[in-house]
Amino acid sequence: MPDAHRPQELPSRLLTDPEMIDACRVRDFARVFQLMKVKAGIYPSMIARRCEMTPSRIGEVMAGRAQLRHMDVIERISDGLRIPGHMLGLARRAWETPQALAASERTTPQADEPEKAAPASLPGPDVDSILAMAARTSLGPATLEAFRSSIEDYWRRDDQHGGEALRPAVVGQLRHVIELLKESRPPSIQNGLYGIAAELARLTGWTYFDARQYNQARAYFAEALRLAKEINDRPFMANVLACMSLQATYQDKPADSLALVTAAQDQARSALGKTPRVLSMLSMREAFAHATLGNRDDTHRAIGEAHRYFGEIQRDDDDPSWVYYFNEPKLIVDTGIAHGRLGEAATAEPLIADALQREDRTNQRGRAFHAFWLARTQLDQGKLDQACRTATQALETATAVASERVSGHLREFYGQLAPHAQEPVVLAFEARIRELLPPVSGSLRP
Repeated sequence: MPDAHRPQELPSRLLTDPEMIDACRVRDFARVFQLMKVKAGIYPSMIARRCEMTPSRIGEVMAGRAQLRHMDVIERISDGLRIPGHMLGLARRAWETPQALAASERTTPQADEPEKAAPASLPGPDVDSILAMAARTSLGPATLEAFRSSIEDYWRRDDQHGGEALRPAVVGQLRHVIELLKESRPPSIQNGLYGIAAELARLTGWTYFDARQYNQARAYFAEALRLAKEINDRPFMANVLACMSLQATYQDKPADSLALVTAAQDQARSALGKTPRVLSMLSMREAFAHATLGNRDDTHRAIGEAHRYFGEIQRDDDDPSWVYYFNEPKLIVDTGIAHGRLGEAATAEPLIADALQREDRTNQRGRAFHAFWLARTQLDQGKLDQACRTATQALETATAVASERVSGHLREFYGQLAPHAQEPVVLAFEARIRELLPPVSGSLRP
């Protein structure tokens, strides 16, 4: 049943009327109210009630004897009359997004957790005493290999299901390895443990990043850098800096993203263990940063470098295990995304589509990301039906992964559909969202 307390939606014909769009753009509320009366049958008394104003005040505005300039009043008009925020120069209003798609960028309040808090002092349960006993046992290469195998399995499951459920196990293993590092051991074993701890810290940071809990992610990434520095593992330090660069892109800090990936490249190029695959991955991260900044020439240059390095890969290269994911389909899809970030949708679309056909189907999170990127490039070219079909196909994969980043990509695409809210294909997409996500309180209708 309709909610009697919820303001009625405005007719789409009014919200798409050029005169209404122009009146909202310049905040000419005399014209806005007049158009609502003439074209939607919403009279001054109704406008006053919805906007928590007096009818006489509305009459003064319509007669040109008063103007509405205070931001709180403009926000009340947007919310009360259901005029989308962007039409009035406001941020997207809360009622414009269904509850299931409401942004949930979760961060720990600064007062509760300082940004630079080191995860080495992780809170520990009573089983820490048991872990301490385990630390006194002898370790050999087989133990290190078992740790590495478990880390590979964590990454595999992270790709398939997201990292939220994995995090307690990963943090527990990180705590265990940090305890092991307190004992004196042969250098080869000790260095191996430092490398394992660094990778576990990076994985923990990644799970927090994927959950959009950026303060915690940054703390664990910093811990991973510290651990890798203990053994001067410059390629791995470059990898962590590249993760931090990607996070800065998501946080809309493109200048930070570029500075971090530049530092990553400096670390990698000064390392004995650098490989073309590592350099290719870093060049692509540089392309992302430049694209976010709108640096077209630099983006194209970085893309070219990524492909040149990738072409130099040899079968017998001693690539670190953490860069194996950067294969040819990943290179292609990232190239498409970089073009998409620049607004070069026609170039991006076939690249992303080709990569999706070739990607590992067990990587559900990656496939969901890339499908929504494909839908966005199609929408940018005016291919509304195709974009909605692509996004609909991605929904089932997206809802199978516990990832706030996936939800963010869905929200962004969903928001871009607002101008087309009354189109049948968009209504069908919204209906599919309702089927797959928890009940929503809103609608695509502005």
